[in-house]
Amino acid sequence: MSDQYKRTYPISWDQLHRDSKALAWRLLDKDFFKGIIAITRGGMVPAAIIARELDIHLIDTICISSYDWKEKKGEADILKGFDGDGEGWLLIDDLVDTGRTAEVVKNLIPKAHFATVYAKPSGRPLVDTFVTEVSQDTWILFPWDTESQFAAPLIGREQR
Repeated sequence: MSDQYKRTYPISWDQLHRDSKALAWRLLDKDFFKGIIAITRGGMVPAAIIARELDIHLIDTICISSYDWKEKKGEADILKGFDGDGEGWLLIDDLVDTGRTAEVVKNLIPKAHFATVYAKPSGRPLVDTFVTEVSQDTWILFPWDTESQFAAPLIGREQR
């Protein structure tokens, strides 16, 4: 997590499921989607939940690497693309942050309906549908990036 983030927002598996289902509710009013394109890796779990809720059985991926586990990378690497312009497809990711990955994907498949579970202000204009907005200075801790561990009681922690 870099210095640009002042806060963290931990997301549990249950919350991610609820928020992904809420995104599916918002998408019910949209046109019929012939399939889902999940942006790997973050979009895969929300895409599975949304596919179930919208009864979509055709799922593909577009594989872009713009982060590593330590920090953002300089360039977005396209590891696997998608054939076509995305017309009739639903594009899913967990989060739009700065919009860098979103710009790359929207240039590749401009006619797909782009939906994310979470959106930050810098990337929000690139998304067609989202559920929850978080501040730009917040690092979202997704459940696949965290693990449970012992936490000392408040009374036993050093004052900061």
